[in-house]
Amino acid sequence: MMAFAGNSLLCRWALKETVIDAASFTSIRIISGALVLWIILSICNSIHSAHRSVTGSWPSALALFIYAAAFSYAYVNLPTGTGALLLFAAVQITMILYGLWKGERFRIQQSLGLIIATAGVIWLLLPNVSAPHLADSLLMLTAGVAWAIYSLRGKRATDAVSVTTGNFMLATVFTLGLSLMLISKARMDTMGILLAATSGAITSGIGYVIWYAALQRLNITSAAVVQLSVPIIAAIGGAFFLNDVITLRLMEASVATLSGIGLVLMERTKAISE
Repeated sequence: MMAFAGNSLLCRWALKETVIDAASFTSIRIISGALVLWIILSICNSIHSAHRSVTGSWPSALALFIYAAAFSYAYVNLPTGTGALLLFAAVQITMILYGLWKGERFRIQQSLGLIIATAGVIWLLLPNVSAPHLADSLLMLTAGVAWAIYSLRGKRATDAVSVTTGNFMLATVFTLGLSLMLISKARMDTMGILLAATSGAITSGIGYVIWYAALQRLNITSAAVVQLSVPIIAAIGGAFFLNDVITLRLMEASVATLSGIGLVLMERTKAISE
C-alpha cells in the first residue's frame, strides 16, 4: 500500500511541479518498470540456476495500461483528494461486487469494518472535494475499474515476478503507441523523467510484484478493503514530502480507516481458522 501511495505522490509531484506531460509520464513509468523487473527476473534466474520465463497476458497488460494512462491524465486537473476518492471508490466497488458475484459474503464484523474504513476516507477527503469536471472524473473512475480488474486477474498468478514482468513488457506496446500518437504534445524535463522512472521502477514495478504475491493470501473483498489505506498513507506522505499540514482530521481519519481494515482482516482470519 505504501508503494501505491508513492505512485500518487510521484505522479502529483511530476504533473504539477514539472513540465512532463501525462503520456510521457505514463510511458516512462511503464518502460522503467518493465526494464527493472526484467533485470530482477534475470538475476533471480542466474542466482538459482533456473529458467523462469516471462509470462503475463495481453488482457492484464491492457488493464495495467488503461489504469496508468487514465490515472495520469485525470491527475492533470483533478485535486488530489477528489482523485483519490474517485479512484479507490471505483476500485472498492468493482472488487466487492465481483466478490459478491463469486459467492463471497460479509459477516457482521466485516460489514462494520467496511463502513468504518470508508467513513474514515470520506471524513478525510470530503471537505476538500469540489465539483470536478465530468471528463476528469470519468477518467479516474476508469482508472479505478482498470486497477480492480488488474488486481482480480492477479489472483490467478502463480509466479508474481514472471507475471508482473510480462504484463509490464506487454503494456509498453500500448503506452508507446499512445506516446507516438501524441508526440507533437510531448514535454519532458530532467525532474519529470526522474519522477516517472522512480514511479515505474520502484513503486510500480517492484510494488506490483509484492501486490500480486499478497493477493494469493487475500480474498477479493479483503483485497478491496485493504486498499482504502492508500489515501491515508498518501496524505501522510504529502505532509512529510510535499509540505501538507498534518491535521487532527487526518489523524482521526487514519485511525478510523486502519481500524476498519483491521476488523475486516481479523474476521477473515477467524473464518479461515473455523
